[in-house]
Amino acid sequence: QVQLVESGGGLVQAGGSLRLSCSASRIIFSSFAFGWYRQAPGKQREWVATIRSGGIPNYADSAKGRFTISRDNAKRTVYLQMNSLKPEDTAVYYCKVVVARGDYWGQGTQVTVSS
Repeated sequence: QVQLVESGGGLVQAGGSLRLSCSASRIIFSSFAFGWYRQAPGKQREWVATIRSGGIPNYADSAKGRFTISRDNAKRTVYLQMNSLKPEDTAVYYCKVVVARGDYWGQGTQVTVSS
């Protein structure tokens, strides 16, 4: 079974930065696209960014210009560099991969941005 483990969350002041990591196992890592999603309290989970197997990124409007998604196939890890963080970025951030047998999610990592 595919396993995804996120890390790197924490408490940061507005304007600060964090880098999230998503480590994957039991998957041919380089063959798949990975996505970052987030869920704020009382809100639905929303898409943040995706990186394709070839490294092409896509971003939600809320992430454009501030967040950068990247991948290191050798380390089997996907990153989300978040700069210029805002209080509204506060959420649990999840990593997701879609494979033939279904969607897999990590357990999430909490990001809290104080004003």
